[in-house]
Amino acid sequence: MSPLKDQLVARITSDGPISLADYMAECLLHPELGYYTSQTPFGAQGDFTTAPEISQMFGELIGLSLAQCWLDQGAPAPFTLAELGPGRGTLMADLLRATRSVPGFHAGLQLHLVEASPNLQQQQAKALTGYDVTWVTQVDDLPQQPLFLVANEFFDALPIRQFVRDSEGWREKRIGLVADDLSFGLGPEAPQPALEHRLIDTKADDLVELSPATAPLTATLAQRIASHGGGALIIDYGDWRSLGDTLQALKSHAPIDPLQTPGEADLTAHVDFEVLCSVAAGAGCAYSKLTPQGVFLERLGITDRARALAAGLEGAALESLIAAHRRLTHPTEMGNLFKVLGLTPVHIAPPPGLNA
Repeated sequence: MSPLKDQLVARITSDGPISLADYMAECLLHPELGYYTSQTPFGAQGDFTTAPEISQMFGELIGLSLAQCWLDQGAPAPFTLAELGPGRGTLMADLLRATRSVPGFHAGLQLHLVEASPNLQQQQAKALTGYDVTWVTQVDDLPQQPLFLVANEFFDALPIRQFVRDSEGWREKRIGLVADDLSFGLGPEAPQPALEHRLIDTKADDLVELSPATAPLTATLAQRIASHGGGALIIDYGDWRSLGDTLQALKSHAPIDPLQTPGEADLTAHVDFEVLCSVAAGAGCAYSKLTPQGVFLERLGITDRARALAAGLEGAALESLIAAHRRLTHPTEMGNLFKVLGLTPVHIAPPPGLNA
């Protein structure tokens, strides 16, 4: 039994079953035993590999897209360059290297990383040696000025609640105990105002997921961009509307039971991009068409960049580059599973690689 499981069992024994959102929050963000506090998530030695860790091309093209978006809005200065959940700092390091030649970009930027994990903050500091970095733990703490932001595989880690429809309405999927083991069950049927609109497109036994933190966080981002200018690139796996159980746990690059080792495995769920778009529009922001990651990267010239990097390579190094290009762009790899969404002020074109 993991140390965190002991605490969860004691909590449930005392207070009763908990929501999946509470469980995910404890597993991922517990100050001592949470996954992002106590584990090494990224890379070959961790539990999963994100796009920036696969190839430098990913962060480079993200950087150039945001830099062009900045130029298209008159190169405002100062401005905030921010990343949500920056991992080991790899994406931001590649982004900054690629944008060095953009006139005025580095002179005008104020670099902010939204990161709650002290352990990951230390890794980001090493990756970004030589840059003046400000860490904040909440989006609300970002400066009130033009904001150019990237969020890669951030929203998928926000805790979710799950609801199963019955003949009358919704029952929440909760986590309780069966013989001292964590187990899923259903709570009583109860009104769910946030799901009233889903009664139209669902039937009995359908499961729908809600992320309580997604709407307020998106609203804050969109309000900053609408009020002060800027742009956001949100890259994650998911689709237009939530339907079905997408919760997954990864440990050592393999799926496991989400209740098996709390605090020792990564927990994620597919992003409901409809929510992001609806909230952004309500906050006065424009949003782009939802675009597959492979299409986005090809529009930005990833194949040309790969050819340039391949010049002079041979053997294993060349094979690795070819494999990285395929993994990022091919429809059967990350190319279709991951989607890209852009946010900009109304009447401003989306960042390059995306269509309005």
